[in-house]
Amino acid sequence: MPRLPRLNLIDIPQHIVQVGHNNLPCFFDEEDYQYYLISLRNAADQYRVDVHAYVLLPNMIQIIATPRVPDGIPSMMQSLGRRYVQFVNHRYKRSGTIWRGRYKSSLIDSDAYLLTCYRYVELRPLYLGLADSLGNYRWSSFNHHVNDQHDNLIKDHRLYVDLGENAEQRAQAYRKLFRYSFDSRLLDYIAETIKLGHVLGGDAFKDKIEQIANQRVRPLKRGRPRKSNKIEKQLVETN
Repeated sequence: MPRLPRLNLIDIPQHIVQVGHNNLPCFFDEEDYQYYLISLRNAADQYRVDVHAYVLLPNMIQIIATPRVPDGIPSMMQSLGRRYVQFVNHRYKRSGTIWRGRYKSSLIDSDAYLLTCYRYVELRPLYLGLADSLGNYRWSSFNHHVNDQHDNLIKDHRLYVDLGENAEQRAQAYRKLFRYSFDSRLLDYIAETIKLGHVLGGDAFKDKIEQIANQRVRPLKRGRPRKSNKIEKQLVETN
């Protein structure tokens, strides 16, 4: 199934994924992770993108973010990618890219899926066996949301803020969401939407996005289109 044109709409959150070239590592030690996060914060501030959640994995980054200006996310990712590649190449005396092509992204229906996407992103280290507990993994937004350890990269989305009247209440409410295991079909659905660049949401949300963007966001159905009744009648009469 082909990818649809990438959409960048202001005030609509996106799930962003970028993978290392040939699935090879793009982070090699602690300083690399730190430099990437500093660069991400600077690029997000420069291009007016609110970063809500993230995880840095050895060969991949995943980010949940909302652009506040047109083309905010493409500009942020282009600047960030270029700056980080230059840093890695200079530090390790290498050349060429470290990324497997351009980043992938998917628009998110906030009310239905945003906090689910937070969990999807922040659970990656546990699912991949990179940490015994999420609180021990340093390179994600998990501790900001669950343990009230402020991360100056994060700008909380209203849905997270609405979880409680103060930081402690919000962290407690968000922590409860991790008591429930992900349905495997939901995991597959989120993974498929980001892989193909589809919109993560229901029909009403997709209708809204198609109206705003003035373009199709649903994949075309497979198979040959059905002939109209008029054509079918002509075929019958000529036989």
